[in-house]
Amino acid sequence: MEPTAPQEACFEAGIKFGSLYHQFAGTPISPDSADSLAAAMEEAIENQPFCETVTVSVRMEALESAIAEGGADYTELTGRFIDVEMRIEYEGVTVETSMAMEDGYPLMQVDAVQE
Repeated sequence: MEPTAPQEACFEAGIKFGSLYHQFAGTPISPDSADSLAAAMEEAIENQPFCETVTVSVRMEALESAIAEGGADYTELTGRFIDVEMRIEYEGVTVETSMAMEDGYPLMQVDAVQE
């Protein structure tokens, strides 16, 4: 059985999230570099096929708190410091997705599928 266009579009969204998270997790981040890192993440993932838009928002309060607790002027990027929204368009199907912290875990989810 061949996958449907909505299934393929959701698969593409998963690929983009896996790439975004695992490519950038562990990157050094500080309040001064947060905006440029978010922009780099957006631009990198938007290069991938079928990816129309990516928005990365840094949770500055969480970032600043983690840095204050540590011994350096930066920390490493994890899911707890970012919220992500992504729109995938594949063969007439639009998939809206997001990633946000839920119960201490960066949850990536499909929010809407439109044919």
